[in-house]
Amino acid sequence: MWLGWAGVGCGGVTPDERWLAAVWPLVHAWLPPPPCAVVEIGCGPLGGFVPGLRSAGYDAAGVDPEAPEGPWYQRAEFERCEMPGPVSAVVACTSLHHVTDLGEVLNLAGASLVAGGTLVVVEWSRERFDEATARWCFDRLPPPTDDPGWLQQRHEQWRASGLHWEDYCQAWAQEEGLHAGQDILCALDARFDQQLLSYGPYFFPELAGVSDNDEQAAIDAGDIQANRIAFVGQRL
Repeated sequence: MWLGWAGVGCGGVTPDERWLAAVWPLVHAWLPPPPCAVVEIGCGPLGGFVPGLRSAGYDAAGVDPEAPEGPWYQRAEFERCEMPGPVSAVVACTSLHHVTDLGEVLNLAGASLVAGGTLVVVEWSRERFDEATARWCFDRLPPPTDDPGWLQQRHEQWRASGLHWEDYCQAWAQEEGLHAGQDILCALDARFDQQLLSYGPYFFPELAGVSDNDEQAAIDAGDIQANRIAFVGQRL
């Protein structure tokens, strides 16, 4: 059994590891059975879900400019990678909201799939990151470090900007070229037959003493908005 996230819940676990551990059951549940071929777009320096997929019997590979070294990875943007052939599933976890050309990436993802193949997407609906949600997150940040996470950076930059939250967040998103969640969903629905669309916790990995269940409870209470998008579709 693969134990890459066995330490989740213990000290020393990074936000990325907490995120992967929490999202893995959702991703795994919607994949066709092994040993089919799966490609992950934007696997990141940890390799994303690729180690877990391979441990579960999948012929899995990851694509990312910062991917780990090894035969299962390509260090490249998805638009420029060399696909070995059609795959049964493509996974994209928080990798679409910052691509340059969303339509091109999704067209290539569809072309990479076999007929009826599955696309599993986990994304961020940034337009739901309103002030109430931001303040809830900022009240639960861990103590500052020399290597602040992205939420800590947003907090510090917002305070320094002197802007209202909505103005700051919009300016930051435009500067970074971030796609809105609704735009991502529209692009997905235009290319794939939707099997699942749900919303849930997104920020908990960056927060101190907050689990995904804690964040879900705040969502259910109406204190914050659900920022995580889960989409599953089949190739049309």
